[in-house]
Amino acid sequence: MQRKLAAILAADVVGYSKLMAEDEAGTLAALREHRHKLFDPETQNHGGRIVKLMGDGTLVEFSSVVDAVECALAIQQALADADGPIKLRIGINLGDVIIDGDDIYGDGVNIAARLEAVADPGGICISSIVHESLGHRVEAEFADAGAHEVKNIARPICVFQWSPGTAAPGANAVSQDMAELPEKPSIAVLAFNNMSGDPEQEYFSDGIAEDIITELSRFSELFVIARNSSFAFKGQSVDIKDTARQLGVQYVVEGSVRKAGNRVRVTAQLIDAADGAHVWADRYDRQLEDIFEVQDDVVRAIVAVLPGRIAEAGAERVRRKPTSNMSAFDYLLRGNHALARRGDSIRDAIGLYHKAIETDPNCAPAYAGIAIAEGMSVWDLSTYDDNPLERAYEYGKKAIELDPGDYRSQGAFGEALRQLGNHAVARLHLERAKALNPNSAQVLGYWAMLLAYTGHYQEAIDTYFRAIKLDPFSEDYVRKEILAETYYMIRRYEDSNTVLRSMLKLPIFYVHQQIAINHAQLGEMAACERHMKLYRAELPDTYDEKLLFESHLRLCQHQEDKDHWRDGYRLTGMDV
Repeated sequence: MQRKLAAILAADVVGYSKLMAEDEAGTLAALREHRHKLFDPETQNHGGRIVKLMGDGTLVEFSSVVDAVECALAIQQALADADGPIKLRIGINLGDVIIDGDDIYGDGVNIAARLEAVADPGGICISSIVHESLGHRVEAEFADAGAHEVKNIARPICVFQWSPGTAAPGANAVSQDMAELPEKPSIAVLAFNNMSGDPEQEYFSDGIAEDIITELSRFSELFVIARNSSFAFKGQSVDIKDTARQLGVQYVVEGSVRKAGNRVRVTAQLIDAADGAHVWADRYDRQLEDIFEVQDDVVRAIVAVLPGRIAEAGAERVRRKPTSNMSAFDYLLRGNHALARRGDSIRDAIGLYHKAIETDPNCAPAYAGIAIAEGMSVWDLSTYDDNPLERAYEYGKKAIELDPGDYRSQGAFGEALRQLGNHAVARLHLERAKALNPNSAQVLGYWAMLLAYTGHYQEAIDTYFRAIKLDPFSEDYVRKEILAETYYMIRRYEDSNTVLRSMLKLPIFYVHQQIAINHAQLGEMAACERHMKLYRAELPDTYDEKLLFESHLRLCQHQEDKDHWRDGYRLTGMDV
């Protein structure tokens, strides 16, 4: 039996029986025209596959929830504008489906059909997992319609709904979205263009923009999108209004860096996305060793011109040079660049951070970088020996000794303590990190995991989605396993697997094992065995597979959570 993850769209004609009774020939003709001119072309344009037609109903499969929802919106908006006899209800779900030739079955399909049944005429209903996956990626507002008990589905379904006119796609979408932005000024710093003519200098232009993001993030008066999401548009020719809408911000910073010998030129501009106006722009030609002053000047200029005119004196509190040694700074930027790639690149990152420390033994961010990387190596493909957490602890401790006011240092040490099971002390350092940088999606991710493993499950889920709002395109710092593991601990195994399947493209070897654990808890042993085979095929030769199990137990504060994880691993056949 083959399975796969798919976005399923179920559509049904409103009042079909009544239409047929009143005018059978006219209804059939209108339905054929609707399919020929609208439904089938929009499905094809959005990459969908029509699985089957069922009289007045249609079932469509998509590989992307964004494509499925955008297709539904285009169809429903066109039908609303035409004001003809054909009206549809549409339901969309993301879930496991069973493949049978060209047909598909399973809960993923059944839930889509139930969602369609509760949609308003001309409207769309989506499941919570679809809503979570969308983020800011579509120009429509889906309202929370609460939990619904539906036929033949054991658990209530959380429903989000859209109707024509609530937030229709089109020219007014940006202004509608802008009206719903946070009250505080919201801003995204895009990746700066590397104008040096050398692709190897990409890390430097990225590092300059990332440092500006970090410094802006320290202002609690601002809402700042995280690096991973703002850099998602790197290398693209972007429309500022559309980019701002997708990121959920009003202001966008873009710029460029040209590095030549010991000289550097940085250009930057602040744009109000509501009307495309340039609020501020400047160019800096400096010696390379003056790059920190350039970053300070950019930050001060931005906060000075934003609404509310954050006092320029306040910029002094964000001036925190990572190092005065330019060689150490260069290694630090290269290390950050490598760490963002995850997987085996973590080894490269650790080596580069060590070179930064060799050059400047007081470079606190390099110690923090090693602590973060060592902690990640427990879970990622790059695990290379049996005591990375001891090193994470030692390097995190050294980082806060050197610079207790650096949020990265506090966050790295707090995360090392959390992974070692020292929940109380981890809480203190993570709370300090949050206070130092209220816009850090990475720190919120650490905090969400601490909440989950200390029994605050719903608060963990809420914190995860707060982090997602700051970092809507991230698959790194706002790590999806936070949500997957929280769902596991509250026995939402199918939801956990839906999240885990979206992680299969990442360079993380253990995802199939975690999927297998959920299947085992559901009693689906054939699927469990299939995923365990895939897991062991990807298992690094030097890895002790009990390490992950021991890590899960160490993370848990409560015995019932430890027992739950132990049972899951045992059900897969592991001797633990």
